Order: sequence, then structure tokens, then C-alpha cells
Amino acid sequence: MGVEEELLLISASGMPMPQSKAVAADAVDIDVDIDVELELTRAQVEINTPVCTTSAELLGHLQRLRSTLAAAAAEEGGRLCAIAAPPTGAAEQLVTNKPRYREMAARYGLLAREQAVCGCHVHIDVPDKEAAIRVSNHLRPWMPTLLALTANSAVYLRADTGFSSWRSIMWRRWPCSGPPPYFESAEHYDALVAMLLESDSIMDERMVYWDIRPSTHLPTVEIRVSDVPLTIEETTLLATLIRALVMTALADGGLGPKLEPEVLRAAYWLAARDGLEADGFDVLHARPIPMTQAVDSLVDHVGPALESLGETERVDETVRRIISEGNGAAKQRRAFREGADIIALTEVKP
Repeated sequence: MGVEEELLLISASGMPMPQSKAVAADAVDIDVDIDVELELTRAQVEINTPVCTTSAELLGHLQRLRSTLAAAAAEEGGRLCAIAAPPTGAAEQLVTNKPRYREMAARYGLLAREQAVCGCHVHIDVPDKEAAIRVSNHLRPWMPTLLALTANSAVYLRADTGFSSWRSIMWRRWPCSGPPPYFESAEHYDALVAMLLESDSIMDERMVYWDIRPSTHLPTVEIRVSDVPLTIEETTLLATLIRALVMTALADGGLGPKLEPEVLRAAYWLAARDGLEADGFDVLHARPIPMTQAVDSLVDHVGPALESLGETERVDETVRRIISEGNGAAKQRRAFREGADIIALTEVKP
């Protein structure tokens, strides 16, 4: 497994800081082995872990990468924040000066310039593209639960949005985003992507922004549903649960359950709005359930896979802590009500 985390740069004045190129260069000076990428807007940076085989290994890499990038941000007079939407500043941000991003800004206008939102992408090794498609079908019912568990964008531009994951609401404005369709085969997937390309709604296959997709450059399935979590422990939990979900799907071998699209859409919307703090929607049975119960159902579903990985105890402890203390969105909202500093709450320390 491997993880990509998008993180936000904040200036000394508390505004998004458009210095990603300088921060990335400083990070490489600090640690020549760091894998850091520029993102769509200049206030974002992305860290990529090496391939990991255990959650402890992943946790160690995330600690090193976040710490290095935080030190680099400090060298430029700023701070690095693990938050999925800017808590201050303006909606429109400067677009990174790369040909691809310039073309996106030209084609998509304000949609591209208002995308200083930070997600977390998890890659899990799969045998081939057909396996990735089967995995996608199996994982669709569990995406709202993962979104609720890791939601971390309640406050946007000095306002409580009323949503736990405002990033996911903003992200779904793209023409190919949100939950993927149910696919009968890799050929079915390829035909639908070809249609999207022919329609000119997306520039290339890299703009297939569904929350689950076969990677375009790695032998993996990529899960993109989550806000960037507040802590590396939450990111590690997310990756471990996704790995166990993929293992469970591969062991099943079938094409996975078909779902009514509107049921899945409703479950996504509720997860984005309420996080863990209210009822979600059990899409397999089309009924409301407390989101904490949905989390328990997910953990039960992947129990044998977690046991084989030796991760049962770590997952149970982390889940119980998040439910008790709240995810990033709940902590943001409490801080906002109390007039506390949300940037300080989400700041990554060197």
C-alpha cells in the first residue's frame, strides 16, 4: 500500500500561502529522498509515501514526510496544515504554473481556481485491471463510512459550513467525480472513460476523479474518497481499512453488489454533512443507521483480513478514540465555536 496526502500551506498572516514550489525545493534540500509534488493551486503540496507492507511502516513514513514538509514551510515563513479546505482567505487561489494546470484553468475557469482542497489517496496493489474493477464494485458501499470517519473540512473561509466534509461537496463539481458507476468489466470501464474523453468533458484519463479507480500509472486500485485526515494515526487507519476492504473483495471473487445510485448518493451526502455525529445510511439495506454503527459494520466486514494482517487491536483502538474524541471536522467545529485558532489545531509540527 501507499498513500498520497495533500496538505495546505498557510502564511504568517493566516492566509493560504502560494509558495508550494519553494517549499517543495526546501523539502528536497532537507531530505533528498522525499517524494513531494506540486498540486493544482500554489498553496498546496502533496507527499507520497514509499510502498509499505505494514501500518507501522506507513505511520513512520507519514511522520517523516509531514515533519520534513513542515520544516520546509517554516523556512519560507509559513506553516503546514493538515486540513482539507482553507479556513481563511479567499475562495479563488493562484494556479500552479505547469502546462497541465494552466490548461485546466483555461478549460474549467473558476472551478479550477477554487480547488485549494486537500484529499488523501490510498493505493493498494491488485493483480490486474479486471481485479481493480471488481474491487471498485465491492468497495462502493463502504465509501460514505470512510468519508465520515476521516472528515476534516468543517470550516471554510471563516465560516462553519454546516458540513463535516465541505471538500467532498466542492470536489463533486468536477465532471467525473464522486462514487464510480458499477462496472461489468474492465472493457466497460474503458468504454465509459472513452466516452468522457470524446465528449471533451475531461482532458485525459488522469481526470477520472471517481473515488475509486484503477491507477493510470501504477498496478494498484486508488481510493480517493477521504479528506486529508488531521493526524497520521487517522491516515494510517484509513489505509489499513482500505487494504482490508481490498483483501476482502479479492477473496470474494465476484463482481460485487449492485446499488441504487440515488441510495449511494444520499449516503455520501449524509456522510459529508454529518460525519460521525448523526445517522448515516446503510446502502446495502437502504435504511438509516447511526454512523458509528456503520463504522462498526465496516470493521466487522473486514475482520478476517485485519486479523490476518495483525491489525485488529490497532484498528479497534484508533476507531474507539476517534468516536470518543471526534474526527478532524468535529474538532474544527468545537474550536470555531470557542473562538480558538483552527490553524494552530491543524498545524503539522517539524
